[in-house]
Amino acid sequence: MKTWGVKPQSKKCAGRVHEGSMAKRYFFPCMGVLIFLASYAVWLTARDSDQDSGGNVIRVVVSMVQLNVAVTDAKGNYVTTLRPSDFDISEDGIPQKVATFEEGNEGPQNVLDTVQGSSPSTEPEGDAAAEHRRTDPPRAGAHTGSMEGIASAVSGSNVFILFDTSNYMFRGRGFVFAQDSIAEFVRSLDHPYQVAFYSYSRDFYRAASLTTDRSQVLRGVRETVNGDDSALYNALLMTLKDAAQYSGRKVVVVFSNGPDNSSMVSPEDVDELAQSEGVPIYMVSTREAKLDAASAAVFSRMTASTGGEAYFAKSWKDQRDAFSSIREDLAHLYFMSYYPQPNPNRGWRAITVKLTNPKYRKYRIRTRSGYRPIPAHVNMDASAGQ
Repeated sequence: MKTWGVKPQSKKCAGRVHEGSMAKRYFFPCMGVLIFLASYAVWLTARDSDQDSGGNVIRVVVSMVQLNVAVTDAKGNYVTTLRPSDFDISEDGIPQKVATFEEGNEGPQNVLDTVQGSSPSTEPEGDAAAEHRRTDPPRAGAHTGSMEGIASAVSGSNVFILFDTSNYMFRGRGFVFAQDSIAEFVRSLDHPYQVAFYSYSRDFYRAASLTTDRSQVLRGVRETVNGDDSALYNALLMTLKDAAQYSGRKVVVVFSNGPDNSSMVSPEDVDELAQSEGVPIYMVSTREAKLDAASAAVFSRMTASTGGEAYFAKSWKDQRDAFSSIREDLAHLYFMSYYPQPNPNRGWRAITVKLTNPKYRKYRIRTRSGYRPIPAHVNMDASAGQ
């Protein structure tokens, strides 16, 4: 796994980077960000170049697009027990066929081997939302067809927690309360979840790599120490790059207490990367952050576009409630995937998810808004694309 400018962990420092001088301390993270930006610039140049100029052929490979989808009614209750045929997915207006489908923590269904729409769905009677609130046991008859290669792409739930240890956080007793809220959140996650814990100020620390060992994560939470300036977007970029190394369901949960004042990357670039990687971002922040209008707007926009949520807590109790809400959201998400139909668009592809039943039109759907396919390679042979 790439470290993006951060030195490997050692047991003694529990994942923290201790440098002998301020220059070394800042040099490696900054170089990692600069390398990523240079690579990203090359990609953008290749993406926007004219295929007909010089006979270059740019290919993109999108093997599977994964979506985390939350469905709620007008009162905010989760709508459960929906089926694959209840969802209508399109990409740039092109209809897509659901390949795999999973609700909450249940196992994945292979939908491609079934005949979708062979019989009309029965219209629910009475209150539609009540029909779909979870009152039944988990489905035991999920289709398991040919799951080889698919199960590995959709199984597992990976949660990457990113904690603000900058000087914004160390005001009053807020830091201790934040630690307690995160620790309680970690303990409350069901066994299938794997958790990684990172912290950041100007530097980025991998305190606990992705693991099912809760004690290791909790130790990382308790050992966080005071930092200096805040480089939230640098840290988010590195967290997303780590998450991209894993298949299956993955989310990033951020606790931030203030604005970013030292990052080298823009929130727009981080937002686009999160969408393209299919990683929802959840933000738990304090009223201190909400007082900064720019930060509050970025937090709200970034979470909405990736399919996550933003919470601005006024008290330590609100922080705990926010983490509890995130846990409930993860337990009720629909996780589905599709293999994109032919699409000539090499740029940003817009994703639209709707419900097919007219009675469900008042339900709210939350998911990422799109993605950008990454070129697999650039072939300089003019005949390669013929």
